[in-house]
Amino acid sequence: MISTGIKKLIAAARAKKATDIHICVGAPVLFRIGKDLLPYTSARLTSELTERMCFEMLSPEQVKQFRETLDYDLMMIDESGRYRVNISMNDRSVGAVIRVLPEQARTLEELHLPEVVRHLAGQTKGIVLITGSTSQGKTTTMSAMINEINSTARRHIVTIEDPIETVHENKKGIVRQREVGRDTRSFHSGLRAALRQDPDVIAIGEMRDYETIKIGLTAAETGVLVLSTLHVISIDKMIERLLSYSPAEDQDHMRYLLAGALQAVIHQELLPDVQGGRKVACEVLIATDAVKNVMRRRDSFMLRNLLQTGGRYGMITMRQSVEELLQRGAIAPEVAEAILVNY
Repeated sequence: MISTGIKKLIAAARAKKATDIHICVGAPVLFRIGKDLLPYTSARLTSELTERMCFEMLSPEQVKQFRETLDYDLMMIDESGRYRVNISMNDRSVGAVIRVLPEQARTLEELHLPEVVRHLAGQTKGIVLITGSTSQGKTTTMSAMINEINSTARRHIVTIEDPIETVHENKKGIVRQREVGRDTRSFHSGLRAALRQDPDVIAIGEMRDYETIKIGLTAAETGVLVLSTLHVISIDKMIERLLSYSPAEDQDHMRYLLAGALQAVIHQELLPDVQGGRKVACEVLIATDAVKNVMRRRDSFMLRNLLQTGGRYGMITMRQSVEELLQRGAIAPEVAEAILVNY
């Protein structure tokens, strides 16, 4: 049960199109709107008030667990939507971040994702990685791809998530959603089980350990479409990021697995738009034979060149995506300039 005070806070955040609510000692309540943290209250929060606000979101048993572990994750659900909450100790005071989740799965059209993403959602095998740094909408894009498959094809989709952020209703296909810690012990144990459940599509919330990556790539090679996210700042760093999880003696094998299974990488950034919201800018690397050869040869620095010259294969650069947003008046010129410095 969500308390009246927290409900009012969440309602205000939704009204202002905030993605996150920050409750922190010594600061006002802050809303994440676009890339900025903006104050919602004028007064700074005291330690006593933040603890009371945070513990209003927990049962007595959960408070006890929090005092033992000093971190606690939970999902809050009510008639207004779903909320992912992290409560933590910060310099001996309790604080929280509440993520305001979408009320329903967004569509590819609503996100204005390029047509090649719809084509990738129609694949029947291989792995599609959605990459980006923290809070760049990777999970939202994966959810939109799941929604596209579920709406257009008679497929069995199994998701393994931590936590479940968007609930999918069965449409043309069926979607089984499993939450780590509640429905399965870990990503890799859930993934192993999914392979015995006659899947057409497996969506893995995040590639975060060696076993998950290895099983996911193997599944993708054996006739299942695998969708997953990966925290990485650029496509150029994607291979090194994946290999960082594997033992040194297994890295060559991992390279060959990735080269054999990869369909594409969608790398994205969320940019503040002119209306106070955010727009997705993305680049798409298609796994052509040349891309696969680069992966096997340890020449990942060449991926950027292949991306820039791969338009005939459906590849899109971040510069093209940002310039398209600029041309249709969705973002300001200074926003475009700030992001393109890195590309």
